[in-house]
Amino acid sequence: MLLGIDTSGAVSVAVARGTLGGDGHAPEILAVRGDDRARHHDEVLLALVEETMAEAGTERSDLTGIVVGRGPGPFTGLRVGLVAARSIAGVLDVPLHGISSLDALAHQALAAAGGERTTPVTVAVALDARRREVYHARYRRAADGTVTREAGPAVHAPADVAAELTACDLLVGSGTGLYPQLLPATAEMAHADAGHLILAAAQRVAQGEDLSDTAPLYLREPDAAKPTARKSALGR
Repeated sequence: MLLGIDTSGAVSVAVARGTLGGDGHAPEILAVRGDDRARHHDEVLLALVEETMAEAGTERSDLTGIVVGRGPGPFTGLRVGLVAARSIAGVLDVPLHGISSLDALAHQALAAAGGERTTPVTVAVALDARRREVYHARYRRAADGTVTREAGPAVHAPADVAAELTACDLLVGSGTGLYPQLLPATAEMAHADAGHLILAAAQRVAQGEDLSDTAPLYLREPDAAKPTARKSALGR
């Protein structure tokens, strides 16, 4: 059994039957739960994990691997998911795999679009990065079904990347809802789904990628910075 956790935007948890590679079969998603509130990750995540596992009819002892979204995303929210995933993996002594949350959204967009897998398709993902910017990446599904990331992840002002993102066949992510004139969405798909996080990870492992890196993809400095010099209490 696999547990997927993503807190790059909303909170999403999934449980799947199967493995990330070796047997030639994609994992079977058994349950997915989420919470769209942007600032309550630490309050809802562990409860969602328990609820999702109960829905899937599995126990923590059944887990053989954890997949966690590395972001990009806000510092606090992203850290909640990464710390929880590392803690669960450490306690259970199971492998922890990290993958960009943008990869999950790209996988989700391709799955929703349907069509023949032999048809090449390009996908762009744009997530709200605050500060009037978006986190973004571009992907291509080749004729043989292989999905590769062609650019990103990166962070820019929407106007600076609008041309390259809208040139793709599919464009999704929370950034499209904030900047609809610059980034018109092809489907309403705001945040990463943990089920697709697992499926995207399995696909990349099958393509020979190493997902052992679980360092967060912050892409820029935090909003709150340490002061560079001490301030005098006397105002001098």
